[in-house]
Amino acid sequence: MQRIRHWIRHVLGIDRAIGFTVLARIWASTAGLVTIALIARFLSPAEQGYYYTFGSLVALQIVFELGFSFVILQMASHERAHLTISPRQTIDGDPVAHARLASVLQKSARWYSAAAALLAAFLIVAGSRFFAAHPQPGAIVHWRIAWATTALAAAVTFQLDPVLSFMEGCGFVANVARVRFAQAAIGSLFAWSALLSHHGLFAPAMVIAGNAFVSSTWLFRYRRLIVGLLRHDPHSHRIHWMREVWPFQWRIAVSWLCGYFIFQLFNPVLFAFRGAVAAGQMGMSLSLTNALQAVAISWLNTKAAPFGAMVARREYAQMDQVFFPALRQSVAVFFLGAALVVIGAFCLNAVHLRFAQRLLSPACLAGLLLAAAVNVVVFGQALYLRAHKQEKFLLNSILGAILISASTYFLGRYYGAPGIVLGNLAIAVLIGLPLGTFVFLKYRRAWHAI
Repeated sequence: MQRIRHWIRHVLGIDRAIGFTVLARIWASTAGLVTIALIARFLSPAEQGYYYTFGSLVALQIVFELGFSFVILQMASHERAHLTISPRQTIDGDPVAHARLASVLQKSARWYSAAAALLAAFLIVAGSRFFAAHPQPGAIVHWRIAWATTALAAAVTFQLDPVLSFMEGCGFVANVARVRFAQAAIGSLFAWSALLSHHGLFAPAMVIAGNAFVSSTWLFRYRRLIVGLLRHDPHSHRIHWMREVWPFQWRIAVSWLCGYFIFQLFNPVLFAFRGAVAAGQMGMSLSLTNALQAVAISWLNTKAAPFGAMVARREYAQMDQVFFPALRQSVAVFFLGAALVVIGAFCLNAVHLRFAQRLLSPACLAGLLLAAAVNVVVFGQALYLRAHKQEKFLLNSILGAILISASTYFLGRYYGAPGIVLGNLAIAVLIGLPLGTFVFLKYRRAWHAI
């Protein structure tokens, strides 16, 4: 048993935080297959298009989030490196770090409370106008109430997610990973109940509601710590956001905003130019790809808070010893899963199952997966550099957003999904990976030589 534990921890690189994160991703992937089957069973091809386009439009919350949650995690991890949090939820250590940690939570609470109300209004209006401007032929799809419910649920979760990021930065990485697992499980069950009761377009709202229920329940257990920090007076040690954080955050904000155009534009473009059925095929294929990618990057994203603490203590050699094996493990897991997905898609088409028509062709699916493999590597490189409270992938994000937006619009309009996939893959391989690797090596060498 001891040998097996050693192999799991040191060869596979799975610790407690990664274990819960991988469980969440595996559950999400497995449950995603069940959800896909239920969508194919209970939603029409047109309704499937609305379902996945709901998700792409909800992602517009990035306009209000602006990468703030990642900044909160990094700021908290740097201050937490000089503090100790007891099981009784009391804080000991450097009083300056204590005051600055409280200031991080207080500022984030004020921002997200105001932004959540704006988000709800924006999503309801913007989504309603988009769907009304692109009516679909055939049977009428009743989307209005479902969309409003989804937007309101997203606004609630929007307020809770940054607190989870803050707690993760405070060292509760494994705990938050366990919460993510519970969110994946409860959200899926809620969504299935909507689909099975023939209210399938409410499933996105139910997923989000399940996430909010789990996170609020867990955060209530740590109310003493959270309330104590909200009430703590930082005095003169209050973080000066414009001077200390904004130079980092605005770059993160632009990168996050560019991420929408890189990862979320496919469905709306296909919905507008090729119809809801084509958007549904892309959405379901992206769902599979994103689920696999989420599992793979578990080896990396659980390191965000520890990396921040290592940078604060200048433990660069230890950071490298953790990062590079984690990156290799993430890429290996992704390619193994991608091979299984592509083989499965070919088998579905070979036996002419009707379900295969709900997905893109196997060739297009393989193209999506290959581009996603590149994104796993670039994600790891960006995570590593951002742990230094620096955003050096800004140019990469802007360039990627411009190229992929233009490619998606023009190739999607004239060539449909195959054009979008080919353009995305070419940009990822020819520009994204080489430029990302150059930036990563340049700044890692410069910062760690100090």
